[in-house]
Formats: sequence, C-alpha cells, structure tokens
Amino acid sequence: MSSRRWVLAAAGGTVLAAAPLGAAVPAVAPLRAVPADDHDAHGPGAHGPMTGLNGPTFRTGGRVDHEANGFDPGLTLRDFDYGHTSIGADGRTVREWEVVAVDREIEIAPGLRFAAWTFNGRIPGPTLRCTEGDLLRVRFINRSEHPHTMHFHGIHPAGMDGVPMIGRGIISPGEEFTYTFDAEPFGLHLYHCHVGPLAEHIARGMYGTFVIDPKAGRPPADELVLVQHGYNTTFDGQGNQLYAVNGIPFAYVDAPIRVRRGQLVRIYLVNTLEYDPINSFHLHGNFFDYYPTGTRLEPAEFTDTVVQGQGQRGICEVRFPHPGKYMFHAHKTEFADLGWMGLFDVEDAA
Repeated sequence: MSSRRWVLAAAGGTVLAAAPLGAAVPAVAPLRAVPADDHDAHGPGAHGPMTGLNGPTFRTGGRVDHEANGFDPGLTLRDFDYGHTSIGADGRTVREWEVVAVDREIEIAPGLRFAAWTFNGRIPGPTLRCTEGDLLRVRFINRSEHPHTMHFHGIHPAGMDGVPMIGRGIISPGEEFTYTFDAEPFGLHLYHCHVGPLAEHIARGMYGTFVIDPKAGRPPADELVLVQHGYNTTFDGQGNQLYAVNGIPFAYVDAPIRVRRGQLVRIYLVNTLEYDPINSFHLHGNFFDYYPTGTRLEPAEFTDTVVQGQGQRGICEVRFPHPGKYMFHAHKTEFADLGWMGLFDVEDAA
C-alpha cells in the first residue's frame, strides 16, 4: 500500500487519517490497492486514477466537489490576494493580510478525503501579491490543533523568518503573530510552514505562492498560478500516491484552462512537492520564455520543459499561435498518470 506505483481506490466517504511518520500505517477499510494499469477495475467505489489509450483519468469518471471543498482550482488559478492597502507615514504602501491555519478534510479524488493542514482552508494557500518596496504585515492565526509558522522565501530580518527558536518561533494552537517585513526582492516566491517534521507539514498542504512585482511592473498578460505538489495518502513519508497542481489531481483535464490565441500568458510555476527530489513542467506544441525565480527581467531560456527542485519556482511566458487543446504535465510519466496533468484550451479572440 505504501508504494506510489499502487493507486489507492477508495469507496465514497473514505477519510484518510494520519499515522505518525515512521509508524506502521493501519489498515483503513474500505481502501483497496489496484495496479494503475488495471483497466478492469471499474466497479463501485473504484475512484483511483487509471490509464488507458486516451490517457489517465479517475476510474468512474467522477469529479471532486469543489464547492464542498471550499475552493475551486479553476478560480485559484487567477486568484491574487493584494491584501488591505493603506499609505504609511513614510509614503510607502502598506499591505496587510490575515492568514489562518486550520485543519480540514479535503476531497482530493472522487470520494477520497484527505486530512489536510491548510492556510485559509485551501490547498494551496492564498496567493499573496505586492510590489517591491511595500511594507508587508501578515497576521497569522493558528486555529489548527498543531503548531505552525509561516516562512516566506525572500529577504527579511531573522526574527521574521518563521522558524523554531528564532524570533517569535513556533506559533502554538490558539496563538497568533504578525510577520512584518519589506517586499524584496521582486520575483516569484513561496511561503510554507517550517515546523518539524517539515516534510509532513508541507505535504499536508501548508504552502502558498508569494508574488512581488517589480516597481515598473511587467507587460500586461493573462496571469496564472500553477503550484505543483503531491499527496502522501498513506502518511508514511515514503512517497506520494497522487500528484496535482493547485490542489486537485486532473483538475485541468476535467476543466481545461481557457486562454486566447496570441495573447501573452504568464504562468507563475511553483514546486512544493515533498517526498520526490524533482518535479517538471512540459507544455505540448509550444515553447515559452523561462525566468528562474522571476528576479530578472530577461528570460534565461526558450524551451518547452523545465525541471524544478523542491522550493524552486519560475515564470513561464507564452503566446499560443494556434487554437486547440494543448496538454501540459510533469515530464515524469508516473506523476502525470497519477494526477499531474492538464490542458490549455486556446480560443480565437472574439
């Protein structure tokens, strides 16, 4: 059951609860393991991914209830949170957010619920966006049953780093703390919990995107966020059984991302995957300019595939010259077959 090459197919209503890392994982009825290439496992309750001539999908053709989850990957894609803004005494823009840690069950495949730890009840957490030089205040409230922090990638004082035993350190259940720092450097960053066991806190869902725009801005574009991650449904820390972007496996196969032919599309691509050393992004039928970390205004390469380690990120800019549907996915077949796959639906301008 612990091998990621065996897919967990769950009956409706199954909840995956946690076992301590390193401990034996108890049997959880009515889970059953079926090979990913078992094309005959279509019976009631067989909701895990399957592969076939037309590619991977969920076995029953069912879909996750995004409304019940409280977030929709189709909306997460373009949801940028600029916070509450004001002007400080020094004339700078001040941005303030409230981020709440909360434990909740997330349906990650039809009928399969995952015991997640979240920022604001969603996976990934909100995409916080600002401009370089802004003064940032992030009020973090811990309503989880577990200790957490918020660690931002970027430049800030040590006391605002969100790690145990430095500055405020761990934020215990029922406590809160406001992280205050300047927005620098411009680029694409991320935030995540930094409490041990760190891999588990991140793998449970405690991560989000943090965008700092350059003062001069970037050219107008249709902007999208794609956060790559996985689900270790056995809670053994030995690998992932499902992979996704923006929370739900196959979300953008079920509902392809609509873009306009010839329009500049800017993709903020972040890798938060745990339990695997690398992840990747491949776009079919097109090439894109790639800006590693987004901290430079000139692209580093023109390509159709990039590889990212855990915590790495970059900006992809593409103009689709032809209409039609174009696949994108991890260029590791195993990840794609287990959920990390989607489609762009390129339409002619109205």
